[in-house]
Amino acid sequence: MSTRPIRFFHRGQIVEVADAAPTRSVLDWLREDARCTGTKEGCNEGDCGACTVVLGELDDAGQLALATTNACIQFLPTLDGKALFTVEDLKSAQGTLHPVQQALVDCHGSQCGFCTPGFAMSMWSVYQQHQPCGTKATRAEMADALSGNLCRCTGYRPILDAGERMFELPAASFDPAPVVAALQSLHQPMSFSYEHGAGYHAPRTLDELAALRERLPQARLLAGSTDIGLWVNKQFKDVGTLIYIGEVAEMKAIEPRDGGLWIGAAASLEAAWGALAARHPSLTEVWRRFASPPVRHAGTMGGNVANGSPIGDSAPVLMALDAQIELRRGERVRRLPLTEFYVDYMKNKLEPGEFVQALWLPELPAQRLVRAYKISKRFDCDISALLLAASIELDGDVVKTIRLAYGGMAAIVKRAAAAEAALLGKPWTEANVAAAMQALAKDFKPLTDMRASAAYRAQVAQNLLQRFWLETRRDAPLAAAQVNVFVAA
Repeated sequence: MSTRPIRFFHRGQIVEVADAAPTRSVLDWLREDARCTGTKEGCNEGDCGACTVVLGELDDAGQLALATTNACIQFLPTLDGKALFTVEDLKSAQGTLHPVQQALVDCHGSQCGFCTPGFAMSMWSVYQQHQPCGTKATRAEMADALSGNLCRCTGYRPILDAGERMFELPAASFDPAPVVAALQSLHQPMSFSYEHGAGYHAPRTLDELAALRERLPQARLLAGSTDIGLWVNKQFKDVGTLIYIGEVAEMKAIEPRDGGLWIGAAASLEAAWGALAARHPSLTEVWRRFASPPVRHAGTMGGNVANGSPIGDSAPVLMALDAQIELRRGERVRRLPLTEFYVDYMKNKLEPGEFVQALWLPELPAQRLVRAYKISKRFDCDISALLLAASIELDGDVVKTIRLAYGGMAAIVKRAAAAEAALLGKPWTEANVAAAMQALAKDFKPLTDMRASAAYRAQVAQNLLQRFWLETRRDAPLAAAQVNVFVAA
């Protein structure tokens, strides 16, 4: 790969950067190099949304696709070939405020103003999704879109009011044509390599990635940097040479394959969770509560699984769906049940030079019932204290298939083997479920930490299993509104 500068579209022109470290954040470049200081630094770890910007890319049809992301944890070279929009882009050339900005003024949606640019960019993204089509976002849709933006003083009611108000103001036009033309001119079929101190490589094809990974087994694989970005920002780690998988189109695919659903390891969390929820609508709430839209737009489900965090929300759900993980080293591809992938805390069965290529989910019988329950201190944008993902298939009243996968209960995400054994082949009754609840003590010895005590986790793990029974029992199963205060009756 030949080295060249980072090139992207920003403030109406193509920008070239050749003197930044590969781990320089987009936020630091904006504020310190480009002097675009509207974007703010808050938590510097992707939680508060003060640094929210919008990235633009060309989709498969050649149209401009926009998505919010956190500038504080995005590495600058990942902008190559993309468009970057910040709060400075909102006001018109004539000085007129954008409807997003005017609505925030009209509805008193800002006090200290520190978080406002991030809110404005999330709202602008929603505006661009709806206004050209002549539609309006609902208040609930707006609340979901803003779940990654933290306000410490104004309160969310006036900001949500502004989200509704912006569609009532005179429309602001946005012509994507110059951006599309710029991105087309930036497109390079060749792989991208950037060197400044450390190395950064962005292969374009799966074969190139496999060859590069085999040649550089010690290099760090980079997807959305929603985890690695914190290693740099908070732990000051030297992550060494980076191999970015975000330019490998084959690994972004989500498609039917081998009689099941194939999710490429570079597919975004948003796209992957959307595909799971389309198959199993009961997973919609867990999708909505997984991090925030800016994190889901950047991060990948493959990365979340490869990371191996015992409190990662993807792995329990995938285990309940009988997922397999597809691993590649050079030309060799192998699949493992995801339940066999994790060995110990943050340890897995990846071999040197091997990487996660995809996740594969079989087509489940129509009678398989699936649920997932996330317990956290906040409803939105919070890490789980524990999570249960469960699926069951009944033959009459008898349990034919049962999967109970827990996160946050052990050093790894794993299935509750003893609890499953207490249920398999037996009637799906309250008494048998009670026995399985007691069997959970054989499966898990949870720890106490800042998110929950061991006793709390053990009790709630049992309660969630009982809730699963209440929702799936043959006789008068409870509706979602009867067990979830966030669901309207």
